[in-house]
Amino acid sequence: MAAGIIDGKAVAARVRATLKGEVAAFYAATGIQPGLATVLVGGDPASEVYVASKRKSSVAAGMADLHQHLAEDTSQAEVEELLRALAADPAVSGILLQLPVPAHLDAAALIDLIPFEKDVDGLTTMSVGLLAQNKPGLRPCTPSGVLELLDAYDVPIEGANVVVIGRSELVGRPVAQLLVNRNATVTIAHSRTRNLAEVCRGADIVVAAAGVKGLITADHIKPGATVIDVGIHRGPDGLSGDVDFGAVAEVAGLITPVPGGVGPMTIAMLLSNTLRAAELQYALALR
Repeated sequence: MAAGIIDGKAVAARVRATLKGEVAAFYAATGIQPGLATVLVGGDPASEVYVASKRKSSVAAGMADLHQHLAEDTSQAEVEELLRALAADPAVSGILLQLPVPAHLDAAALIDLIPFEKDVDGLTTMSVGLLAQNKPGLRPCTPSGVLELLDAYDVPIEGANVVVIGRSELVGRPVAQLLVNRNATVTIAHSRTRNLAEVCRGADIVVAAAGVKGLITADHIKPGATVIDVGIHRGPDGLSGDVDFGAVAEVAGLITPVPGGVGPMTIAMLLSNTLRAAELQYALALR
């Protein structure tokens, strides 16, 4: 029997619709319009597309678009100055530094200038620490989207055996931590994992975020398991993921497609983080 398809587009649409109402209610109650400051340094074509989509989505949700675009040769000090100004600006609820930045910039140092209460990407050292300690904070968008999809399809997380393939700071590590915080038993696999197929076959949920096209085949999947494909690769036949979709769909119980699975959730969760950031700052101001 072919696996059921996890429709990320539909789930993201529901999240956005709910969020739009929440933004309106927050504005009515406080007089504060949540504002998202995307910061783009340089003219990387892919980054320009991503940022344009984020800006359009934030406006559609009722948020203020506070975009900042800096030249390719902007110095570290100049970017730092801008981030400090955005951090101090009460109109800015969330700050997102679009990655990658030009090679002459220290991305980690720049990210850590973003206050945790405005860190809508969930990437600062403070945000990572709050996640590790399971304390309230803003969580990385794509990992949050993965859990949103699992919840939307009533996939049991507590007590589940989960294999996360990939250990990046953007996806692998935080999604593993989010799952641990939900009482899953999590194994992090990676490029040096021995007998990867054997490790994966014991999992109720497999999250593929290795960045290797078609890495996960039917041999890796236990019948009936849920498979979340975070990978995205562009080829002559279009977009594909880390999972051999056609083969794995014959074994899995549920599976995300590429495109149309995890991808739409990332911006939806960014918008959610921006509202949560505005709520957090409002609460802090009342103390």
